[in-house]
Amino acid sequence: MRLLKSRNFLIVSISAFCCLVYSETVATPGELIAIKLNENAQEYSSNNLIIEQGKNKYMIIPVAHDQKEIIIGKYKIKVLEKDFGESRITISNLSMVDLNNEDMERAYKESQLIRAAISTYSDNKKPSLNFLQPVDGVISSRYGKKRFINDSPRSPHLALDIAAPEGTSIIAPADAKVILTGNFFYGGNYIILDHGYGMLTSYSHLSKIVVAKGDMVKQSDLIGEVGSTGRVTGPHLHWTVYLNKVRINPESLLKENYLSSLLEAI
Repeated sequence: MRLLKSRNFLIVSISAFCCLVYSETVATPGELIAIKLNENAQEYSSNNLIIEQGKNKYMIIPVAHDQKEIIIGKYKIKVLEKDFGESRITISNLSMVDLNNEDMERAYKESQLIRAAISTYSDNKKPSLNFLQPVDGVISSRYGKKRFINDSPRSPHLALDIAAPEGTSIIAPADAKVILTGNFFYGGNYIILDHGYGMLTSYSHLSKIVVAKGDMVKQSDLIGEVGSTGRVTGPHLHWTVYLNKVRINPESLLKENYLSSLLEAI
């Protein structure tokens, strides 16, 4: 995500801090934006990721897939419309599409475990925002696509699917703590990593998990293998990236020197 600058900027006061917001700044759904904090801003406590570069501080904010605008104080940042296209898949096992009561109850309980996990906010480490691709494969479905299953509209695809042969190694894209593992109805063998300050990543459909809850992993450490567990049409990794519980586009974090480009765009 790159911010478009105007010649004039607005100084916005928000509670205990100030920041610079350009008057024609726009954002793209599914991306991150960086807001430079004013030099005289006081330290403040917030569930936002703050990145320090030299003497400057930047607040990193996620833009949700369906967000129309970002309001900071009395000012608004426009979120552009984007056509992400669509994805249509066919699942022949209808029991994985139209759930019975038992499976519905299981799926609901698992969704609550995931909801609790992605609400995690640890402050003992900060994410690098320069990630490695977790698996060597072919992107089979990108972030944001309208999803149809057996021609029926479903929730948009807010993750990145990477197709690879069964058993292909999956690595941690950055340093993290393992905060959830399990075998889930939709996600199959499943992992959530906590990268710090509201940034988390999840990994679905694995054939094998080689880490356990509480493990600390370094960037490029093996965490599992590609599989086809859960609701799938073939072996692949379903990779989701969250910031402050908002699912963002994983591909952006794979760009070379992504953090630097994000900050330089201000």
